[in-house]
Amino acid sequence: MIKEFKEFINQGNLVDMAVAFVLGTAFAALVKSFTDDILMQIVSMIVGKPDFSNLSVTINDSVIRYGSFINAVIAFLIVALAMFLVVKAYNTLRRDSDVEEELDEQTRLLTEIRDALQNR
Repeated sequence: MIKEFKEFINQGNLVDMAVAFVLGTAFAALVKSFTDDILMQIVSMIVGKPDFSNLSVTINDSVIRYGSFINAVIAFLIVALAMFLVVKAYNTLRRDSDVEEELDEQTRLLTEIRDALQNR
């Protein structure tokens, strides 16, 4: 059982997932700092409040905290934009790599054709 557990822990999938989790946590802290310390300060220059969490309305002794929801929406949009930019950059790099590989394959084929024609 211990051997099986060691094999499970040493599997690449688990290690990859752990690394992704740690990076995701660090990325979340980075986005939170960007949102709170930079973006919301710019919003406060325009609107006058850097934090919307205090905004609420009371109806029949129930407090609806719509300001916290606004903060969460802003944070979500920033994360979504950041992920969009990361995926877009990754796809561009990948596409460039695929083009290079395709050109290399074409060059190899053309070289083979040239060599075959020269040997006739």
